[in-house]
Amino acid sequence: MTLSNREIANIFDSVADMLELKGEIVHRVLSYRHAADAIRETPRSLSAMAEVGELKTIPSIGKTLEEKIQEMLATGTLQMYENLKAEIPPGLTEILHVSGVGPKRALRLWKELGIADLGQLKEAAEAGKLRAMSGMGAKTEQRILEGIEQLEKLKTEGRTPLGVALPIAQSLLDLLMEMPQAVNGSVAGSLRRARPTIGDIDLLVASDDPQPIIERLGSLANVARVLWTGPEKTSVELLNGKQVDLLIIPPDRWGAALHHFTGSQAHNIHFRELALEKGLSLSERGFKRVDTGEEVLVATEEEVFALVGMPYIPPEIREDWGEIEAALENRLPDLITLDDMHADLHMHTTWSDGTLSIREMANAALARGRKFIVITDHSRSLGITNGLSIERLLAHQQEIRQVDREMGGKIRVFHGTEMEITADGTLDYPDEVLEKLDFVIASLHTGLRQPREQVTMRILNAINNPHVDLIGHPRGQLIPNREPADLDMDAVFQAAKASGIALEINANPHRLDLEAQYARRAVEMGIPLSINTDAHRAGEMDLLHYGILTARRGWVEPASVINTWSLERFLEWAQKRGR
Repeated sequence: MTLSNREIANIFDSVADMLELKGEIVHRVLSYRHAADAIRETPRSLSAMAEVGELKTIPSIGKTLEEKIQEMLATGTLQMYENLKAEIPPGLTEILHVSGVGPKRALRLWKELGIADLGQLKEAAEAGKLRAMSGMGAKTEQRILEGIEQLEKLKTEGRTPLGVALPIAQSLLDLLMEMPQAVNGSVAGSLRRARPTIGDIDLLVASDDPQPIIERLGSLANVARVLWTGPEKTSVELLNGKQVDLLIIPPDRWGAALHHFTGSQAHNIHFRELALEKGLSLSERGFKRVDTGEEVLVATEEEVFALVGMPYIPPEIREDWGEIEAALENRLPDLITLDDMHADLHMHTTWSDGTLSIREMANAALARGRKFIVITDHSRSLGITNGLSIERLLAHQQEIRQVDREMGGKIRVFHGTEMEITADGTLDYPDEVLEKLDFVIASLHTGLRQPREQVTMRILNAINNPHVDLIGHPRGQLIPNREPADLDMDAVFQAAKASGIALEINANPHRLDLEAQYARRAVEMGIPLSINTDAHRAGEMDLLHYGILTARRGWVEPASVINTWSLERFLEWAQKRGR
């Protein structure tokens, strides 16, 4: 069986860990880590790309790594990986991820105490055996135990979804920014880049007086304990078990620090290399002139980019996926914003599984500045959602038409459906019913674990139906509990391009589907996108910004999203599709 993209990326990550344990040069280790990240973000099947010789078009993949990918695709394994496993116990790589244990210490633990996996490390630490090693003591041993606890908790709970982490981080930051000593503040790390899941929460605050801000974080009601603290930083554990790391930066060094701690690592390395070409070394403390050692302090991120000769790069696209080259060539995308959005084309009411009436949802959308919406209650076969029979669907239409008239043009309310693509690939309503609707979404909710050929066939049937306008949350993922369906996305994109159908970015933070890399691929192919809330109650309409963040990560501009279009343009597009 051919290895999937995810399986190949995991092997490269393990190779990087083992090379790090062996003490290989950092650039070799990072090459495998960056390759693993790039493969996870690749919206196409590696096997399909290999067939047409396009593996080297993936960022971070050169000739050597291309050959290794081809070896894995052909044989299902990587000989280099097998050789490394014969040298180093695979369990030792997990120890690398424990706070307080680096490669050298991990190797010492193995060679001096025979510790080869996380369980053995925990047992030895609890028995007080680690402090017997030179350079170790009771405090170090305790920190390692705390690190193991955090790692085990992360394994049990998984990474934190963006929709959970961002509100927590923003509320903490708002409380810190109330301090008179706080000059500026921001979330940082993968959270600022709006990745769909994150590890720890990183906060940065600019201040010349760090201690009161550090003490303030430790005293907050939702902080369970302070893990450690220093002159300019602290780490705390919240009552919900999440770890928050706070760093205080002098205001005149804010720009460099914010850029550095936003990342990604690959972006930062590439950026520092460009700075060196201009005679500047860059760290989180600021720039230094290589020839004189003179410091160049930067208080804003805009100054950081300007000193290296490029415009500001939005944080969501700082992944070293071509953004630096685009900035240097003055072709950065004009990323979509919340202000560009005029419509929400996917929402539910009490007719199926929503909590508000059609009229109440229309008023809630109007209050949020929407100019038109589509009511898309569930179809008949999704019984758990009180899906609509054909008779109820037609009665549903009558009520929507009445509400639309009552709105008097303040907001237009259209009649649609979120129609189930059934397990055998048929659609839930016949064509003669679908042609009566203003807008049709087709979605997968069941049978998501079917084999690739079968689940792909189902979605292609929907795409090729001329009465379907949008594929809702195409891959069916639920973050963090349900992996996406194993769709052949190359086939999906080709069919979508041929049909003129739109693909959805579902803004609910438990979906964020399409993911950013697929949204970018769709835009490159000229496939229209639609960003929707899938709201079942009024408050869920306020989740739209998560869809915007995902679109921004995918380099999406307003013109590619049908929700940004005027009502007239939307109706013209729908009419061309047979509406």
